[in-house]
Amino acid sequence: MERPNIEKLVKQNGVWMSRNDVLHGVKDITVSRKKVRIEMDCGDFAVVNNSRRSASARALRNSKYKKVCKRCKLSDERIERFVTKNFSTPVQQTVSVSNTGTKKVTKKNTASITPVPEKIENQVKTQQVKTQSEYTDSMKKRIEMISVPGDNIDFTDFDKLVDLPPFEVLEKELVERRKKDVCKIYETSREDMLAALERDISEFLRSEGFMEIKSSILIPEEYLLQMGIDPETDEDYKVFKTNGNMYLRPMLAPVLYNYLRRFDKILPDPVKIFEVGTCYRRESDSSNHLEEFTMVNFCQMGDGANAENLMEIIDSFLKHLGIEYTTEGDSCLVYGNTVDIMHGDMELSSAVVGPVPMDIDWGINKPWIGAGFGLERLLKAKHGFKNVKRGSRSELYYNGNYINF
Repeated sequence: MERPNIEKLVKQNGVWMSRNDVLHGVKDITVSRKKVRIEMDCGDFAVVNNSRRSASARALRNSKYKKVCKRCKLSDERIERFVTKNFSTPVQQTVSVSNTGTKKVTKKNTASITPVPEKIENQVKTQQVKTQSEYTDSMKKRIEMISVPGDNIDFTDFDKLVDLPPFEVLEKELVERRKKDVCKIYETSREDMLAALERDISEFLRSEGFMEIKSSILIPEEYLLQMGIDPETDEDYKVFKTNGNMYLRPMLAPVLYNYLRRFDKILPDPVKIFEVGTCYRRESDSSNHLEEFTMVNFCQMGDGANAENLMEIIDSFLKHLGIEYTTEGDSCLVYGNTVDIMHGDMELSSAVVGPVPMDIDWGINKPWIGAGFGLERLLKAKHGFKNVKRGSRSELYYNGNYINF
């Protein structure tokens, strides 16, 4: 038997379960192609996916709730109907359907109100006084999502935090903090942290003698092949293909190679250039990876292109940003031997000292040094974020603050 979707469950039950497991009466629902807008008797409303398998759908099927909304003034009969799933006596309900035109269906209750059986009454009371210290996995995930490092909630040992208030109290407090944080940004800098970091990095590298370039995010298949990446068999960079043989760039290096070769005929030695730009890879979902991310890649060719100078530049760069680091030897598909710049167990950069064999294909015949950093990871390291998404291009976070309330 197919599970009913949210629309059908709300119509059957005549009630709605909020995110805090509070039971509301339903005054009106509006259905679009994918969404359901639910207006409650208390005046609140919710917009959710018209899903069959969501947490909201499960809640309406399972009849579990913590308490009843006082402003909705739900009758004992409507609560009993929800708990017992007895739909033989319909309650008054108005429904607006927007995807097929607006229609109103009004059903009047023709049965008299009967007393709530003692068994059901005890069940209702038990559900309403659930132990305050109980945090479900979804509650923990919600608290982690709306928290920032300054809230000092250690999610690595969440179950041992015994001094936490009830979930609904803590959630409300954290939501208010995030709103105040965003308002403070609006009143002061109004500056996006990712954009600000890009400007800061650009200013720093220009002051160090590097010239900034900007290139297209679209690169031909030839560039990938010259970097040793075969789009047909690639398992490391997982590139995105567009029309023809063009790809969204997974790195900045190919175009930098071309600039080095061309500028070598124009500029004095050494040639020092950098780019800050967006890259794309089909990454797995994790706390350190994004499919759309921002890179800075700087390189120097000619005089001074040695390992000692490279590490001096990296050290000055990270000290300027206030980020601690360690180094590890490593190797990669594209460049061979590299030096990984680490912050804890997170890789910030792979640094390379050339020449490398692929230089021949790009027309490069001088020694060079270079390193690439992911800006979102730099923000994660700088601000102590648990997830790299907090500093990314996101509609859920602004400057590390969750804003999807």
